[in-house]
Amino acid sequence: MNFVVIDVETANPNFSSICQVGIADFRDGKLHELWESLVNPEDYFDEMNVAVHGIEEHMVRQAPKWSAVHKQLAPWLKNGIVASHTAFDRAALTRACAKNGVQPHESRWLDTARVVRRAWPEFSQKGYGLANVMGHFGIEFQHHNAKEDARAAGEILLRAVAATGLSVEQWLERAAQPIYLQESASITRDANTDGPLFGEKLVFTGALSLPRREAADAASKAGCEVEAGVTKHTSILVVGDQDIHRLSGDEKSSKHRKAEDLMKKGQQIRIIGESDFQRLLGLRV
Repeated sequence: MNFVVIDVETANPNFSSICQVGIADFRDGKLHELWESLVNPEDYFDEMNVAVHGIEEHMVRQAPKWSAVHKQLAPWLKNGIVASHTAFDRAALTRACAKNGVQPHESRWLDTARVVRRAWPEFSQKGYGLANVMGHFGIEFQHHNAKEDARAAGEILLRAVAATGLSVEQWLERAAQPIYLQESASITRDANTDGPLFGEKLVFTGALSLPRREAADAASKAGCEVEAGVTKHTSILVVGDQDIHRLSGDEKSSKHRKAEDLMKKGQQIRIIGESDFQRLLGLRV
């Protein structure tokens, strides 16, 4: 749960014209530090950009240039997880470094806009801009101030972690995957007759943090017979954590909806999230 969020503002449409940079440092899942600096981009200021962030050319004349700011950023960016809302900020840093003859810091980048689109179905196709998402959750911030935008993106990432059960490390992988993951090829396993859950017939659905084969192996070892689809014999349906939070029936998988239909008819099926499945099997505390 340690990560840094960065946000920049530019003087004009050129990505390399960074005129403000903000950092929000999160440690152990909490905001630890905020930092911000104006930057002299040695470039012109476009009136449209000024109208957005309010930074004018005279305000940055005595500000440090990018090469100096780049050195100040090293303790936060070097070899850590660095998040930004959309790829704009990462591209801007790359362009500014190229313009000033310095190497970008080696970081593992996470796009929080991609996180939002995967964590909450209502934002999967639209409305995932920072201001709209913050408004949805009722979080106040000063938009287009680099430090505030960085903090806001970090708060959103923490909410995504809480909502889905995926860690920041796991989101590095999940954000690179398609929004809607297709069901893996059918995986079945026979039950270990000595396992504590022997007699249970289990089915997986949704996006899991574990590889599907690894999850099936663990369930089989615990005594479950792993089936490919929900039937009148199914007793446990394990749902990916992010999918289990979807309340609208049309957003649930066909397996999930079928299990609920069978439950309404009296079949004893327990629907659980992946994190609880892992706790049940002792894979997670």
